[in-house]
Amino acid sequence: MRFFSKSKPYLAVFCMQFSYSIMSIIAKRAMADGLSPFVLVALRMLVAAILISPFAFVLERNTRSKMTFSIFFKIMLLSLFEPVLSQNLYYYGMKYTTATYTAAMCNILPAMTFIMAWIFRLEIVNIRKVHSQAKILGTIVTVGGAMIMTFVKGSDLLELPWTNGRTGVLKKSQSDMQEAGLIKGAIMIIVGCFCWSCFIILQAFILKSYPSELTLTALVCILSSVEGVILAFAIDQGNTKIWSIFNPDVKLLAVIYGGMVSCTAYFIMGWLMKKKGPVFVSSFNPLGMVIVAVLSAFVLSERLFLGRVIGAAVIVIGLYMILWGSSKDQCHSKLQNTQHDVAQNSQQMTIINGDIETSKDSLNDKKENFNKKRLSVQIFFDNILRLNS
Repeated sequence: MRFFSKSKPYLAVFCMQFSYSIMSIIAKRAMADGLSPFVLVALRMLVAAILISPFAFVLERNTRSKMTFSIFFKIMLLSLFEPVLSQNLYYYGMKYTTATYTAAMCNILPAMTFIMAWIFRLEIVNIRKVHSQAKILGTIVTVGGAMIMTFVKGSDLLELPWTNGRTGVLKKSQSDMQEAGLIKGAIMIIVGCFCWSCFIILQAFILKSYPSELTLTALVCILSSVEGVILAFAIDQGNTKIWSIFNPDVKLLAVIYGGMVSCTAYFIMGWLMKKKGPVFVSSFNPLGMVIVAVLSAFVLSERLFLGRVIGAAVIVIGLYMILWGSSKDQCHSKLQNTQHDVAQNSQQMTIINGDIETSKDSLNDKKENFNKKRLSVQIFFDNILRLNS
């Protein structure tokens, strides 16, 4: 039972990464069939709002935190960062690249989150310590790996056995976009990751003053669906065909499944944020990259290039340098907190013991005074008896 309790955060983040990976494959296929990224984001958040709102209303009706204008404004800003900006840039970048490339580039997210958590003092950094140096070096290595993936293509790796003889959904478009749109797509993905990091950091702050995870998730989904619809109409104005997704095909699947993934993932992120912190939430992206790479080879017949593989490997190395440093810092912080608590308890015990000794002295003084008074009274009555006799 204790093992299950400790493994719950890891199981939760694994399920979240697996669902995100499947969503990447479905979204890439749907956009190849003509689905607009802006419509996908707006409608999936509408589905998410419909799914999560009843649970938030019923389960937290007696425990919901008090809403203020300041908190509501922060939640509006939170929903703008993710999913509106982050997901739109992510999917638009995916249109110019591949699902595997997009998932690999998103491994710079932990490095960005670490830098922002350091700036806002949510992450411990001591330059003199080796583990803090490892986190800083890991951040530099991660960014370097992203640059390798962007600018180094390398030789075309051999086709995997299950892709031989298949036309593939994206083979023709891949050859056209590799040279022209790769840098453009990479920039969009990087900016999208930055918005995602802003979302993670801001959510960590909001949860301190508004700890109702379900209600927060529902509000993010509702507000982001409204903002997403406004953005989609503003960019694709006059084009009503982009909203025709109600045929039983991959477009409708992307919207419905995306809504289910969003509402559950935001709730899991909020829960993990309170238990493990913002860096932990973003630290399992390499797992998503591996899942997307395997699924893409099966479903989309994507091929790998040597430069992309090397860049992804460098990103993973840098990422786990950050994770190693973070884990050591957490252990060091827990040790310091324990020592501080012991010292504080020792000080409190000293004060208590001093109070006890003072109380004993005071009690002895009172007892002595009482005995003196009793002796005086006794002498007084003895003198009276002598006079009468």
